[in-house]
Amino acid sequence: MINVTKTYLPPLEEYTAYLQGIWDRTWITNYGPLVLELEEKLKAHLGVKHLFFVANGTIALQIAIKALELKGEVITTPFSYVATTSSIVWEGCKPTFVDIQQDTLCLDPQLVEQAITPRTSAILATHVYGNPCDVEAIEAIAQKHQLKVIYDAAHAFGVQYKGQSLLNFGDVSTLSFHATKLFHTGEGGQLLPMMMS
Repeated sequence: MINVTKTYLPPLEEYTAYLQGIWDRTWITNYGPLVLELEEKLKAHLGVKHLFFVANGTIALQIAIKALELKGEVITTPFSYVATTSSIVWEGCKPTFVDIQQDTLCLDPQLVEQAITPRTSAILATHVYGNPCDVEAIEAIAQKHQLKVIYDAAHAFGVQYKGQSLLNFGDVSTLSFHATKLFHTGEGGQLLPMMMS
């Protein structure tokens, strides 16, 4: 068998030391110290103001859709993991598929604008293989048509764009920390809202 990806695992002794601390504290849910420490370190590393851990990347997308109170149609790409589309459907919205650009494999902004109808409430774009979407074009379209923007950034951990984190664009970016991702926690995800009240 040839693995497509091989998950990086820390030395067993290091992992066991973390487990021993968890067993000693008996605190395994609700804002445990390891989660809070990792959140703070990731905020600094990624250059973002807000981030919240969730169970997985799919839940992050669903929470983003729900928090933005999206209804009707959401323009997205079929060139993404199934969770991008299933999250839209599970939250009662209808996915409207738009093709990708050949050079970046990301959503084509010109096709996005052509697909907008009076029922469109948002654009859910996926950064692919570390290639950023054309965030400036997408956000200009969103502002022009008063749409929300969610970026599925599962492939964009640590990616910089014009000197800042790519995660600082849109209304919300989401990450997956599944074991197959560049940065992982075995399972998990993160929600990165740009504005909070």
